[in-house]
Amino acid sequence: MGCGISKAGFLEEEARGLENWLKSSHHAEMGYMENHFDKRLDPTLLVEGSKSVISFIYNYYPKENQPENSFKIAKYAYGDDYHEVIKEKLKTFIAELQTEIGDFHSRIFVDSAPVLERAWAKKSGLGWVGKNTNLITKKTGSFYFLAEIITDLDLSYDPPTTDHCGSCTACIDACPTQAILAPYVLDSNKCISYLTIENKKEISNEFKNQMDEWVFGCDVCQDVCPWNRFSIQNQEKSFQINQIIKEYSKNEWEQLTEQNFNSSFKNSPLKRTKFEGIKRNIGFVSYNKIEKN
Repeated sequence: MGCGISKAGFLEEEARGLENWLKSSHHAEMGYMENHFDKRLDPTLLVEGSKSVISFIYNYYPKENQPENSFKIAKYAYGDDYHEVIKEKLKTFIAELQTEIGDFHSRIFVDSAPVLERAWAKKSGLGWVGKNTNLITKKTGSFYFLAEIITDLDLSYDPPTTDHCGSCTACIDACPTQAILAPYVLDSNKCISYLTIENKKEISNEFKNQMDEWVFGCDVCQDVCPWNRFSIQNQEKSFQINQIIKEYSKNEWEQLTEQNFNSSFKNSPLKRTKFEGIKRNIGFVSYNKIEKN
């Protein structure tokens, strides 16, 4: 786990970019992104009296991968739901810190509130936001969960790092659906991660034969990133690969029952899209693959 600290306050640099992104409808059907605009940019509106944002990155790069003859699941979803795993770790961290320095006011955020996590991680020096819009670190790439503690503690702040994408366009060139419209601009309407998870509708036929057999999320823009050659396998037991993801072939995924899904993925990020969503995604990529052949 990496940690960096920045001063709580209004994110001026990000305000215009967020506004333009929303006005361009690049958030697709994620209407909640339009809510609490001011709070997304100013953590002092989320936590009264806050002075510092403590940002964390937690490695999820897996020890084991799926079989090649299977439908593809994003690596972050291989194990247990990261929200709960990391939240418990940060609760322990706060308790230990309070034992050391006394009581203070704070709130934990793990992808669960209007917080611009990548912006705060960048501001605290943990990495830079790459052309694929993911946070990237020089030492170990981008396969990280992000989390924050917003607190009324007045702390020492870390300086931000610089952008090291250079002239590389690997992520832009490799995106199966051309969702990265330009460096640092992602259109969720075209993003496989959005289409297979947040999207509640049927997947449009415009993406026929473009999904690259991804049925929950997508790692293409990270897999091709040169900085991820430095990725290190995580040691967290909770993020070890689910047995079904580790072993199932395409045929077994297609035969998966709702009962088996609910029991096997009750603590998994896959519950986000539910059984119906997974079946929809499998059906879409299977049907179009058959047609293609």
